[in-house]
Amino acid sequence: MLIRTVKFLIICLALLPLTACAWSFWPHCPECPPPCPPPPPPVADMVLPDVVEKLTPLPAKPEPPAPPALVPVAWREVEGWLEDDPSLALNAFLKSCEPLRLRPQWQGACQEAATLNPLSAPEVRAFFERRFVPHQLRKPDEDPVGLATGYYVPDLRGSRQPAPGYAWPLYRRPADLLVVDLREVYPELGSYRLRGRLEEQRVRPYWDRAAIEGDGRPLAGQELCWVDDPVELFFLQIQGSGRILFEDGSRVMVNYAEQNGHPYRSVSKWLIDHGIMQREKMSMQNIKSWARENPAQVNDLLNTNPSYVFFRELPGDADSPPGALGVPLTSGRSVAVDPRYTPLGAPVFVATSWPNSDQPLYRLMMAQDTGGAIKGPVRADFFWGFGDTAGAQAGRMKQPLKMWVRLPVEEQAP
Repeated sequence: MLIRTVKFLIICLALLPLTACAWSFWPHCPECPPPCPPPPPPVADMVLPDVVEKLTPLPAKPEPPAPPALVPVAWREVEGWLEDDPSLALNAFLKSCEPLRLRPQWQGACQEAATLNPLSAPEVRAFFERRFVPHQLRKPDEDPVGLATGYYVPDLRGSRQPAPGYAWPLYRRPADLLVVDLREVYPELGSYRLRGRLEEQRVRPYWDRAAIEGDGRPLAGQELCWVDDPVELFFLQIQGSGRILFEDGSRVMVNYAEQNGHPYRSVSKWLIDHGIMQREKMSMQNIKSWARENPAQVNDLLNTNPSYVFFRELPGDADSPPGALGVPLTSGRSVAVDPRYTPLGAPVFVATSWPNSDQPLYRLMMAQDTGGAIKGPVRADFFWGFGDTAGAQAGRMKQPLKMWVRLPVEEQAP
């Protein structure tokens, strides 16, 4: 009985506000809520203009436009412009002109560049100042400082046939690798491409690194050659190009042909997570040294990166690998960029510092390559050249960076 009484009191207390709204003899109660407004008429009873107004959603608040990545500036604002000799970049620019001269806005500059005295720094400087407008690259938050890294063409010892000491194969593009360009069906996906393999009439992800280099060896029979060091092979895949030196004294240049579709993962994170190496000590040279001292753990380290690169053999007279622009790279004057922000082929002035140093490095370079890890508006990968000396610079370069893209006066920034 007591429980029923309590329930009844609770129900009555809950109904008091509703009762106050329903009865008009409590209009002066200080505790009473304001009278309930009459319910709106149903849509079916409203005239058409009122129905449209009721059913039309409020317009979304427009988002403020993102600041432009390329901001035109005056030449005097280009830090270090007078500290470099631009004539040293003229030959690299003429290489860029091979594909660029087909575009009307570049034709005049490319034709004039071919007439310049390549030994005259003042003449070449005046040419760039007259023909181009500098645009500073900035991040979405308008920060002009980004990151410069480096890459190079390594030399690896190899063999045309598997032999003692040459156990790690360099693969050509596999015959069963499918590449689907999604832009043809979904233009909004931009440059996305799907890579996979056909299995039981279904497209499956392609083999990752662990599977390709595992005991199953699914790509057996598709080797270009064999090399003597798995870690050097791993870094060859990161660099994208290299020279294979054979015991008979001959050599061949190999270049990126395709990739297995898996994302690139840095092995640095594995070393940091396992307490093996501190971030500030991380470099290509230190990673190689650790791998030589810990061969039993090399597979675990390398397999943290599922991405795998396949190669093609360049003609015997190739003295430099082509970049994404399709022209041979120039040591110290070619740079890899993110083409979403920096047009391929364009001159780019970089203000950075020498590897592991505060010494300024100002240089006019050409945007002639791209890279899987080169993402963002203020991001560049400096091509140092060939062999161990270039590798020593590239492996240690992780410096602050400012960039200015030079666009012809006839071309507007995107």
